[in-house]
Amino acid sequence: MGSAVVPVVVRGGEAEVLGAGANRTWLLADASDTDGVMNVVRTTLGPGVDGPPPHFHRLAPEMFYLLGGRLRVLVGSEVVVLSAGDYLLVPPGVVHAWGTPAESGADILIVKAPGENRFDYFRLGDRIRRGEASPAEILATQEEFDNHFTASPVWTEFLAGEGARVGVVEFPGGAGH
Repeated sequence: MGSAVVPVVVRGGEAEVLGAGANRTWLLADASDTDGVMNVVRTTLGPGVDGPPPHFHRLAPEMFYLLGGRLRVLVGSEVVVLSAGDYLLVPPGVVHAWGTPAESGADILIVKAPGENRFDYFRLGDRIRRGEASPAEILATQEEFDNHFTASPVWTEFLAGEGARVGVVEFPGGAGH
């Protein structure tokens, strides 16, 4: 960290919001805003919606705090269910993915610390959602955003038992979905 960290205030109405309907992401603080201390986003998912496919981060842990609803999360080789008020820390190197059950959406605060600038990763995902970028482009950013996609037989088997699912962003084949 270069200089002393200054207080950061982001008003809810001023945050950049990506997505549509129940599936949205608020870009709250990037590493450039916090002198590298953390990256913070808030994400909501509607019922029966998948977030990113299995992936891991080499450099930083990722924290999930469930503000509301329910969330099913792959953590290594198990799937845990989070409910409102639950907290989960995923250490670096641990494969994870998440999605909502068919009967509930979720409202999630996600923090990576130490942070790296990831807002452009979320913006790329939104451009893919809108058909303005190719899903293959996200694979080219794995090193840049420390977001490394991998296969997870546990998650694949779990999702197979869930029935029809909707992805916020359709990832290219081979990304472990």
